[in-house]
Amino acid sequence: MHPSHAPQRPSGTATARELQHDDGARGKGIQRTTLVAIITNAALAVGQVIIGLFANAFSLVADAAHTLSDLVTDLLVLVAGRKGADPADTDHPYGHGRIETATTLVLGAVLAGVGIGFLWSSGVRLQHMDALPELHPAALIMALITLFAKEGLFRFTLSAARRLRAPVLEANAWHARSDAASSLVVAAGIGGSLAGYPFLEPLAAAVVGFLILHMGLKLAWKAVGELIDTGLPEEELQRLRKTIEDTPGVIGLHDMRTRRMADRVLCDAHVQVDPRITVSEGHRISDAVYMRVRTAHPEVRDVLVHIDPEDDGDLQVVPPGPLPERAEIVASMRTLLGADLPPPSRVQIHYLGQRVEVELFLSSAPAGLELDALQQRIARWLRAYPRFRSIRVFHTLAP
Repeated sequence: MHPSHAPQRPSGTATARELQHDDGARGKGIQRTTLVAIITNAALAVGQVIIGLFANAFSLVADAAHTLSDLVTDLLVLVAGRKGADPADTDHPYGHGRIETATTLVLGAVLAGVGIGFLWSSGVRLQHMDALPELHPAALIMALITLFAKEGLFRFTLSAARRLRAPVLEANAWHARSDAASSLVVAAGIGGSLAGYPFLEPLAAAVVGFLILHMGLKLAWKAVGELIDTGLPEEELQRLRKTIEDTPGVIGLHDMRTRRMADRVLCDAHVQVDPRITVSEGHRISDAVYMRVRTAHPEVRDVLVHIDPEDDGDLQVVPPGPLPERAEIVASMRTLLGADLPPPSRVQIHYLGQRVEVELFLSSAPAGLELDALQQRIARWLRAYPRFRSIRVFHTLAP
């Protein structure tokens, strides 16, 4: 009953170009950060395998296998960052941001699996501490190099994730932290073995396992919340409501909904305006709402504004029967005016409170007797058709 209005961005303006440029720059930033992670992980994996075999440090070889698994997740992030930056198309009218969300969910699950693996391995090692092999000190040096490299990669990636507002990079950053934790476990185990304290490795593995499991579940839960269209927190909704309600011409706001898609927020809202303004003025108000929200809340990338002449949330009882359409009303008004009066130059119809209000604009004013007769006909019409609340007649002055 109430037409939806999605304000069109002014064609050819800088707004659309800037949005596309921001998405492209963000996608390239994600790709550059991920390429650094891929190169770092590849170099470390090769070094761990060589030193691990040389020093009889099978824990280093196992950590290298873990590092190689990171290359797979890094490639997933690289693809997600590239595809997620693709513009909207026919099959994906809202863009491809959910690719990042799905990848974040996968990485969160991987982190949780790694955490569980650490917990399991720590229990096994606690039961077989005497079986640890004698190691060469070079293994400890490589473990420390790996530890510092992975910690540096974690901080570098996390900084990029916050700068680009990319949850998928944040997930990958914490995956790098899990690798640093595994390197810490390896370094502690090797150091403890060299110093005669083999219990340090399984103990550290247990602590790190809990931390990684918690972070993996947190990231996965956040991604699931986005995939099921969880709205913004109430504090952010309040700020968004205030921006819309402060827009000139807006007299009410209801049924506002939000959802996230990667780094962006999508919003739609029912905006109440004066019921007797023109369509073009309502369009202008909706455009003002769109631009104000986009300016005050850069994370909101799309706003669907539904213009309401009244708060449809207050409509409790709907009288039986459909309301007449415009063509039927115009024909009835011409019959009501009769042959003595000219047809109306303009007819404005207001559908308010499940009733009809009509405004007729005549090019010439009715004479005295004609006006009296018209008023009587209108009174009889309103009594016969209770769905019509009022019929007002105006005379338009010639220029």
